[in-house]
Amino acid sequence: MSIQWFPGHMNAAKKEAAEQMENTDLVIEVLDARLPEASCNPMVEELRKFRQRPCLKILNKTDLADPAATAAWKAYYEAQQGVTAYPMSTKHPADVARIPALCQSLAPHRGVPTKPLRIMIMGIPNVGKSTLMNALLKKRVAKVGDEPAVTKIQQKLYLGKHTVLVDTPGMLWPKIAMAGDGMMLAASHAVGSNALIEEEVAEFLANLLLDRYPQLLTARYGFKTEGLDGIAVIEQVAQRRGFRVRGGEFDYEKAAHVLLHDYRTGALGRISLETPETRAAALIQHAAEMAEKARIAEEKAALKAEEAMRGKRGT
Repeated sequence: MSIQWFPGHMNAAKKEAAEQMENTDLVIEVLDARLPEASCNPMVEELRKFRQRPCLKILNKTDLADPAATAAWKAYYEAQQGVTAYPMSTKHPADVARIPALCQSLAPHRGVPTKPLRIMIMGIPNVGKSTLMNALLKKRVAKVGDEPAVTKIQQKLYLGKHTVLVDTPGMLWPKIAMAGDGMMLAASHAVGSNALIEEEVAEFLANLLLDRYPQLLTARYGFKTEGLDGIAVIEQVAQRRGFRVRGGEFDYEKAAHVLLHDYRTGALGRISLETPETRAAALIQHAAEMAEKARIAEEKAALKAEEAMRGKRGT
């Protein structure tokens, strides 16, 4: 399943963000610490780099992510020019309290009466951007919900006398190039439910957990993972939880939903769906797949041209 989700309001939000970027000093990009690169919007990177704006990449939801993977991602991002990475959780007020000082350090020439610090907060749906806004301003200014794309309009707010925050709607991008990214985004609830088949997403997640965190499956559900695949994992969840439909068969749909819910809420444990190493491997594989598709397309085009020439000679 190839997951794509780009509702109309996201296209409008992209145009507004491009216009606003010119008058922005700093970009805060909120990422999901469990899948930082999969949740990093390439449109945000394109816009801020075009305007040469520094970026504070917030690795949010660290309380749900694998600590070792988060440390590796922090080092990965801070090796990039103009980027500071900040692992945190909006559940911890002390983490939130450090953000204004970090922003000021990235734009030390701003934040005075004549030159207020202008910050744009960006991120894909459901990474905790609205929760962060509310925590920063210590009041409810953004609607929060456990569904992607709750925020649909841009709004300007003030953090102190000399700092302006521009909150933008959560945006994905028109085409998710790698199927694995779409699955990770879907598993983490960044994609609308109308754009996915939940059972297939759960199978993807189960296979990943078998590969990297089998002990967490055993600890949560009480079954051994040796010899299982993703489908069998979901069947085991159904069996252990007593999920059955009329006729006695396993309720596969309900078990898939429970697995996804347990991952999303942290009930399964602290899990990261990608690391810098797995990301590099995925990019290499994707490049090879694209090269193979291009080769096949060239061969088909050459064959079609040859057949056309034969037809002309025949007439």
